[in-house]
Amino acid sequence: MTDSTQILLIVIITTLTLLLTAVGVQIFLILIEVRNILKKLGAMLDDAKKVTEAVVKPVEEASTFISGLRSGFGFVKRLRNIFVADED
Repeated sequence: MTDSTQILLIVIITTLTLLLTAVGVQIFLILIEVRNILKKLGAMLDDAKKVTEAVVKPVEEASTFISGLRSGFGFVKRLRNIFVADED
């Protein structure tokens, strides 16, 4: 009786050990894939940052140009008001 119980326990322990080893290997492979995905995601974010910077710089320059034009038109308007006031 004890022999059959011992054999059954050995079979169960061996089976569980093999299953847990297989699960451990699969978890390890999944973690490797997650690491690779995170590396690719980091590279994509770096590229997105470069693209964003490439878009933002011209927009800022255009904003500065428009601001300068607005200031220039204000200056011309003030000069015109001075000359129109002198003529009256």
